[in-house]
Amino acid sequence: MRKGSAVSSSIAPDAEARAVTVNLSTRYLAIAVEMAVGLLLLPFNIGHLGKAAYGLWVLTTSITAYFSVLDLGYSGTIVKFVAEHRARKDVRALNEVLSTTFYLFAGFGAVAYLVAIVIAVVLDHVLHLTPEQLHVGRIVLLVTSVNVACGMAFTVFGGVINGFQRYDVNNVTGIISTIVVAVVNVAVLMAGYGLIALVVATTTVRVLTYWVYRANAYRVFPALTLRLSNFRLSRLRELTSFSVFMMLIDWANRINYSIDAIVIGILLDTSAVAVWSVGQRLAETTQRLTNQLNDILFPNVVDHSASSRLDRLQTLFLVGTRLSLATVVPIGVALILMGDLLVHAWVGPDFSGSVIVVQVLALAVIARVGSAVSGTLLKGAGAHKFVAYTNMATAAVNLGLSVVLARSIGLKGVAIGTLVPVAINSIFVLFPEGCRRVELSLGRALGEAVWPAVWPAAVMAAYIEVTRPLIRVSLVPVLANMGLSALVYVAVFLAFGISTIERRFVLSRILEVTARIRVLRPSPSGQA
Repeated sequence: MRKGSAVSSSIAPDAEARAVTVNLSTRYLAIAVEMAVGLLLLPFNIGHLGKAAYGLWVLTTSITAYFSVLDLGYSGTIVKFVAEHRARKDVRALNEVLSTTFYLFAGFGAVAYLVAIVIAVVLDHVLHLTPEQLHVGRIVLLVTSVNVACGMAFTVFGGVINGFQRYDVNNVTGIISTIVVAVVNVAVLMAGYGLIALVVATTTVRVLTYWVYRANAYRVFPALTLRLSNFRLSRLRELTSFSVFMMLIDWANRINYSIDAIVIGILLDTSAVAVWSVGQRLAETTQRLTNQLNDILFPNVVDHSASSRLDRLQTLFLVGTRLSLATVVPIGVALILMGDLLVHAWVGPDFSGSVIVVQVLALAVIARVGSAVSGTLLKGAGAHKFVAYTNMATAAVNLGLSVVLARSIGLKGVAIGTLVPVAINSIFVLFPEGCRRVELSLGRALGEAVWPAVWPAAVMAAYIEVTRPLIRVSLVPVLANMGLSALVYVAVFLAFGISTIERRFVLSRILEVTARIRVLRPSPSGQA
């Protein structure tokens, strides 16, 4: 085939199903490993470092997390254009896109580290720190920023792997890295070293992992060639036309869901950050675990929208919203009703202030995930600008409200400052707009998509109220009862919340995925 010609990239149904199964199963395995490691390491780290040192670590990490906004939305754009040019078998275009983004991200990494140096210099003017904390905080910030800067430069390699639909390669690498980082973490603290040594050791492991991603990228795409001579301004303009709105959405999401720790560090203290981090960790884990469906639905939305298949968009909207809610509601309700037991069993009564944070943020996660299909549909159906603007408005209100309420009622106020704008945007803006986009009445959407997934939570809540007094405040019994309560919800939802046809379909997919996980092996690497 002539390089650059359009070539059909259709895949046999069995091979496509196999690839999707491998990608999804390894993704959930990676999430499960990260959840387990986080669950075990958080109390271990607090116990060895102390609340103040752990809070300082969380605070500096929160600062560096915002450096990634410097990618200006290009990181998600890479995957789109890699997949597009791969389908066309255009190796030259692939290398031009990848070379352009590689040098662009290398520049972003350098800028990020310069910003870290500036913040380290003025850190005492930004945060309430003792002289000893200031010295440690500056070192931790600069070391952690090495990981962020290198991660930016290596973003292109992860984009290659994902663009070639080999998410499983990245997932497996991430699993191994998570386990190695956890082992190093425990070893450093058990050996009696402190926060600085811990951050240096774990950062070293993470930076070395980037070289594994690089090797994987060359294995998946052997023709990969990164050269400055392949840098093209025309490619940069092409990428920018798509990335600018992804940037706005990304920035808004970070403000909505990650800036609170910095607000608390500025207005309160590092101990309050540590208390907040417990609730935030549980909320973020819940959101991450329950929001995977949308990545799968996005290509379908684009396809049905381009083909003007309104009936399929309506079905996708109704079924997708119902399943999203059915995924997040049981976990969210369990956190709301058993959050106090979980926090006390996990990190002890000293963190009782985390309970209200867990409960309020769980409500915010339910609202966000419940409307996520609406956001996905709007982005895929050409309303990405609307999503970007509404998310930015939500972020601005979130930030202002959190600052005001933090001064008056502390951590509870910060959590409420997040919940109110997120819930309003999710329930009263995105969901109704999604209904209008697919020409569905709000009443039908509520009756067919929302109510069937919400009412089974009442049965689950009744089960929790009956069993709560019988639960010993220990991590395993508490988690076991939360799991059983979620199973009660699932049983009621499957029995009464969906139709017989949908029930058979869901059960058959569960059995199929289970069978595939037992026998699948990664397929040979694809090539352009």
